[in-house]
Amino acid sequence: MQEDIVFFLEYLQFQRNYSAHTLRNYRSDLLEFCQYLTRGGKDAHLHLRQIDHISIRDFLGHLHQKGNAKTSIARKLAAIRSFFRYMYSEGKVPSNPARLVRSPRQPERTPRFLTIREVETILELPDSGTVRGIRDRAILELLYASGLRVGELVRINLEDLSLEQQITKVYGKGKKERLVPFGKKAEQALRRYKEKRGALLRRQKTAPEPNALFLNLRGSRISARSVERNLKEYIKKSALLLDVHPHLFRHSFATHLLNNGADLRCIQELLGHENLSTTQKYTHLSIKELMRVYRSTHPKAF
Repeated sequence: MQEDIVFFLEYLQFQRNYSAHTLRNYRSDLLEFCQYLTRGGKDAHLHLRQIDHISIRDFLGHLHQKGNAKTSIARKLAAIRSFFRYMYSEGKVPSNPARLVRSPRQPERTPRFLTIREVETILELPDSGTVRGIRDRAILELLYASGLRVGELVRINLEDLSLEQQITKVYGKGKKERLVPFGKKAEQALRRYKEKRGALLRRQKTAPEPNALFLNLRGSRISARSVERNLKEYIKKSALLLDVHPHLFRHSFATHLLNNGADLRCIQELLGHENLSTTQKYTHLSIKELMRVYRSTHPKAF
C-alpha cells in the first residue's frame, strides 16, 4: 500500500500541481491510515482490495478515541477518499470504499475578523525606523489590501509586482495564477520597503532566490511561518488582547468588502476561491453585522 501512496502523491504533485503543504498533509494522513491497518508494520503485505468501508470506519473510530478533532478526522477521510478515487481510476480497486463512509458532522463556524480600527492599530505596530519594521509594515499592508493567503504572499517575486498599476500576480492553490489589486497605502509601504530591500539582500551573498520580494533578515525568501511568528510577536508586545494570525487579514478583507457592498462573485475572484460556496461563508458575517446595526439604530428594533 505504501508504494501506491507514493504513486498517488506523485500524481498530485506533478499532474495536479498540489502545494507542498497539501502534499505533506496527504502523506501524513495516508501513512497514518496505512500504519493503523498494518498494525504498525507487522502486517505490511495488506492489499488495497482487502480494505473496505468497515476498515475505514474502524480507523475513524480509532481517531475519535485518540481525541482527534472532528475537523481533523474529516480531513483524513477526505485524503482517503481522494486516494481510493485515484486507485479506482487506475483500475487497482473495483470501487471506492470511502464513498460509503460519512464525514463527521462539523460545527458551523463563521470566520473571525478584525474591525477596521483593529486593523489600523496592528498596521502601526512595526517600527518604521528599522528595515525589519518597514518590511513587516509592507507585508501587513499587502495582506489586508489584497486578501492574499500568507503562502501566496511569500511566493511573490519582484517581477510579479507592478506598483504603477497597483497589482500583483500570485499563484494560489494548485498553482493557479491570478492577478490581485491593492490600494495606495499598500503601494506606499511597498515602495518604501523596496528602497530598503537591498540592505537585506546584501546579507546573503549567494541568495538562492534573489528575485523574492519579501526577504528575511538573512537575505533569503521569508517563510509563511516567519510572517506568522513576527505578527504574534508584535501583538504580544502591544496592549492588544487579540489572537491574530495572518489569515485573519484575509477574513477581514473579505468581510469589510462585503459589508461595504462588494459583489460576492468579485470577492470570490479576489480570494481565488474555486467554488462560490467557499466565499458564501462571509455572508453570515455580513448579515450579523447588518442585524447589529439595525438593532442599535432602528427605533422599533425592540
